[in-house]
Amino acid sequence: MRQHITFRNKSDSISVHMERRSLIVICVLFFLSLSAVIAGTSLGNTVIPPLEVIQSILKIGSGEHDFVIHTLRLPRVLVALLVGAALGVSGAILQGIIRNPLASPDIIGITGGASVAAVAFVTFLAGTVSISFMPLAAIVGAMIVSITIYLLAWKNGVTPIRLVLVGIGISAIMGAGTTFMLVMSPYFTAGKAYIWLTGSVYGSTWEDVYLILPVTAVIIPCVVILARNLNLQEFGDEVATGLGAAVQRQRLTLLAFSVLLAGVAVSIGGAIGFVGLIAPHIARKLVGRPFGSLTIVSALVGSLLVFVADWLGRTAFYPLDIPAGIFTAGVGAPFFLYLLFKNRNQL
Repeated sequence: MRQHITFRNKSDSISVHMERRSLIVICVLFFLSLSAVIAGTSLGNTVIPPLEVIQSILKIGSGEHDFVIHTLRLPRVLVALLVGAALGVSGAILQGIIRNPLASPDIIGITGGASVAAVAFVTFLAGTVSISFMPLAAIVGAMIVSITIYLLAWKNGVTPIRLVLVGIGISAIMGAGTTFMLVMSPYFTAGKAYIWLTGSVYGSTWEDVYLILPVTAVIIPCVVILARNLNLQEFGDEVATGLGAAVQRQRLTLLAFSVLLAGVAVSIGGAIGFVGLIAPHIARKLVGRPFGSLTIVSALVGSLLVFVADWLGRTAFYPLDIPAGIFTAGVGAPFFLYLLFKNRNQL
């Protein structure tokens, strides 16, 4: 009995320590995200003092820099943070339900579905349908491809390995379709689509903020609420079912959340790659595997990754504005190879 109480006390102590650590990490990352809003709005070709930025945001400033702050920089910074958060959580969900460290929206085909739909819109409908409908096309494309992947992977339920293998195959098909449309498109249309495919938040407006903010504000808390279900699924389908979890229904719900997050992020920021792969791994190093805190930290890490990539793109090579996707790919591709090498005996 005394030994049992000792083990229980140690377990409770470890749990409290992890919760305290997670809270500290979340608070630090949240503070960094708030600082990113001020720093990103302040720094650029024209440096605006942070105090003036804060006064302008609170509508108590002189108004001298209001156009630069409210029209050019602040929407772009907010979109970068929200896109990164959506991609980070989308990747964390996929890695959880597939139980594969290499899973992310761009690798298993979700981003590819959004991309091919957006390129098709630009190629065939631009000039006849308002460009404001392109985000909707991207989201629909991501959903159609995800449903296709799920149906093709279904055989008395969906197993993680079938889901990822089918996803990789569909991703290759989507890439081929996108390339075909780019080759067949006029030069101007192809150039516009190619910049979008690289991934950039250049030219973001408040309309983009209003589109992505409600989606992330609703879905991310829902994912946190469903964290217990994903924690159970990491033990395997049989164990999770034995513990009373409706594995297939929960997996489909979480997959739908991942698709919506990735679809709305890609529809606004383009195909910014590898954020959904990198952010959950960094989050796991910071707070461990419990999915509730992992979701929040993945969102914050993803936000900072896209923000830093976009900030470097618009300041480091001025007057050129380099797409953020180039920087995330520059970091993400080697990181993917590292993960592939590290997990080569488990895949």
